[in-house]
Amino acid sequence: MRWQPRKIWIGGLAALAVAAATAATAPPKGDLLLVPDRVWTADGDAAHAGWAVLVHEGVIAGVGPVDSLHAPADVRRIALPGTTLTPGLIDLHSHVFLHPYNETLWNDQVLKEPQDYRTLEAAAHARATLMAGFTTLRDLGTEGAGFADVSIKRAIDEGMIPGPRMFVATRAIVATDSYGPGPRGFRPDLDLPGGAQEISGVDEAIRATREQAGHGADWIKLYADYRVGADGSTQPTLSLAEMKAIVDTAHLSGRPVAAHASSDEGVRLAVEAGVDSIEHGYGASEATFRLLKQHGTAYEPTLTAVEATAQYFEHYVPGQSEPTARMKEAERAFRTALKLGVTIGNGSDVGVFTHGDNWREPANMVRDGMTPPQALHAATNIAARILRQQDKFGRIAPGLRADLVAFTGDPSTHIDDLQHPVFVMKDGSLYRTPQTTP
Repeated sequence: MRWQPRKIWIGGLAALAVAAATAATAPPKGDLLLVPDRVWTADGDAAHAGWAVLVHEGVIAGVGPVDSLHAPADVRRIALPGTTLTPGLIDLHSHVFLHPYNETLWNDQVLKEPQDYRTLEAAAHARATLMAGFTTLRDLGTEGAGFADVSIKRAIDEGMIPGPRMFVATRAIVATDSYGPGPRGFRPDLDLPGGAQEISGVDEAIRATREQAGHGADWIKLYADYRVGADGSTQPTLSLAEMKAIVDTAHLSGRPVAAHASSDEGVRLAVEAGVDSIEHGYGASEATFRLLKQHGTAYEPTLTAVEATAQYFEHYVPGQSEPTARMKEAERAFRTALKLGVTIGNGSDVGVFTHGDNWREPANMVRDGMTPPQALHAATNIAARILRQQDKFGRIAPGLRADLVAFTGDPSTHIDDLQHPVFVMKDGSLYRTPQTTP
């Protein structure tokens, strides 16, 4: 049985949408001066004490020592004592149409929850994400909800509902009979809805890529491998030719490609096909990570997804249990990529765990070898560069969009302070202040 207040919250979503549409659809007119204890700009590793940020109609107009900013006389000053102001955070691997598997198993979400209901869930998840300080998401597949992510993105952009800026991948592309639900475990005569779009052959790969792009995908996602081995092991699914067809077609239209890949062979094939990012990569060898480095392929480690499934299905208790074998494998891959200087972006696979708890991924990256500033860079300027949006957001610098978040404490020295956002601004619009509650 699900937690009842969760259903009550979704039922009140319409009222939330109306409030959001009237309260935070456009940047406030005039100027805002944000005065925290310190500012972490993402242009370096250290936070700057005594700095402030001036915002003018949704754009960062100035940043520096508070006395050096020539704010207009009628500027609205917002004091944020005890906080550090950072760029809005970015999660490069989310699924807003999923919720934790200890609430409802993946198969049951895809098979039993109507798409209309899942879309309302996704809107609630988007709000929780924004209020946690994550102002941008790359959402990598609706997991059986068709092209509904395009509508969620539109509703956010038009101010109908509050949420992060979204880059969507719509259905994702998988090899025939390689993804769920089924076909294993179900009657062979059942025609089940799929968690992604199935293809076989180069022609179908091209067609699916064009179809998803035409329906509004910003990124194309493919599954290079999955648990298709006779023994249930993870093995490659799409051929190199099929993946190259997807990549070449997507790139012709200016769309990057993300690849789910967990096995060494799957990661290698995806990189050779020219994908722009690898998701998971748990089984990749050092030689394969060197290939990522050589090709400039980004890597999202999704450490928290492994931790979450270990909690649900392997009796893992954070802070008490020994890490599971899968957690150790994920840590090994992450440390290898970090050692080699692979571009690592913050991507958590949230949806496997609770939306709004996205902070767990930067915390886990620090647990597994990053410094707090490295993890913050992975969630700000590096993530923006992976999205090809570095000239629009990801740092606190004049001319960039005013995506700004304040956390109690200083996450550049204590990453767990990301749990405590007190101020959230996206595009200059206020969504959370110390005087409001989420």
